[in-house]
Amino acid sequence: MGPVHPSTHGVLRLVLEIDGETVRELRVGTGYLHTGIEKNMEYRTWTQGVTFCTRMDYVAPFFQEVAYCLGVEKLLGVTDEVPVRASLIRVLLMELNRIASHLVAIGTGGNELGATTMMTVAFRGREDILRIFERITGLRMNHAFIRPGGVAQDLPPGTTDYVRELLPNIRLSVKELQDLTVENPIFKRRQQKVGYVSLAASMALGLTGPSVRAAGLPLDLRKLQPYCGYETYDFEVPTRDYSDSYNRTMVRFEECYESIKIVLQALDRLDATPGPVMVADKKIAWPAQLSIGSDGQGNSLEHIKEIMSTSMESLIHHFKLVTEGFRVPAGQAFVTVEHAKGVMGVHVVSDGGTRPYRAHFRDPSYSNLQSTAMMTEGGQLADVVVTLASLDPVLGGVDR
Repeated sequence: MGPVHPSTHGVLRLVLEIDGETVRELRVGTGYLHTGIEKNMEYRTWTQGVTFCTRMDYVAPFFQEVAYCLGVEKLLGVTDEVPVRASLIRVLLMELNRIASHLVAIGTGGNELGATTMMTVAFRGREDILRIFERITGLRMNHAFIRPGGVAQDLPPGTTDYVRELLPNIRLSVKELQDLTVENPIFKRRQQKVGYVSLAASMALGLTGPSVRAAGLPLDLRKLQPYCGYETYDFEVPTRDYSDSYNRTMVRFEECYESIKIVLQALDRLDATPGPVMVADKKIAWPAQLSIGSDGQGNSLEHIKEIMSTSMESLIHHFKLVTEGFRVPAGQAFVTVEHAKGVMGVHVVSDGGTRPYRAHFRDPSYSNLQSTAMMTEGGQLADVVVTLASLDPVLGGVDR
């Protein structure tokens, strides 16, 4: 069966044994994407690794970027040296990305049922967020903006005001989706008591994110194992008491509002916290601060003038840092963050060189998929589509 979801267009195989319209057995077949991202990272410098992992879950790229960079910083021993402003920018981008990811999950889930309006409203809200991303990073997707030691560059002037201008529109899109769904009898008939999974089963299957919070467990690493200063933000962890497709959608709605709360706090702190956005150690701070040109790229003119005209040492250092990369002490680190879809884990191993010996990701989409059989067997064939959409898998993260 398939393809049955916008992010599973021919790369997720569902093998079903059916009795009429009733699903007797379901098996999930993955491995059709062949990106080889984790293996490719072993042949690039530590900084270039960000360019790969951002392309895994392309709907929520900043979570992979941050998790990977936190792992590299842990190996380097510079976790406490990352500037406060860099962490604020990371939180701002992750929380906006959480809203964008949830909007796509809810909108595409509605599209599966034939509710194209849900899709268009969701993507309208996401478009506002992508405009913010483009203003900050120069790109709408595949940013590679978070770097080991901080972020690539500071926010362009006026960005915090720009985000504040767009937040009401983003909130309106979330609210409009709620108005379309929460009390809609057709939506409720298709979603309620469909794809149910108990809390015990969720725990046994390693289910995380909105799916397990809908079962009543407030499992959120931003609260349980804070990173990037999340312990200093005021927000709640939404839960429900019955994890079916409907409640998973409702949890995502509530999380969007909590993320907006965090974004507003981050904006106020960014206004009050000037400073660097990269560690001071010039052996790690790669590349030079960029100055966004009209093409969205380019080194600052001052830096080019120095390395090309003034200092031979600067030119040599720049060349070696960009071509070889910095060395990371031998060792291994494991870091977890609260991705939009659940717990994202990163295991990075260094042999003391300028490239990762190994980088492996525990992607929430992949681990969440193993609960599909339990949620669908014994139910109707038509409910398989709804159930899969409520899990919100992105196959870029599944087939790394």
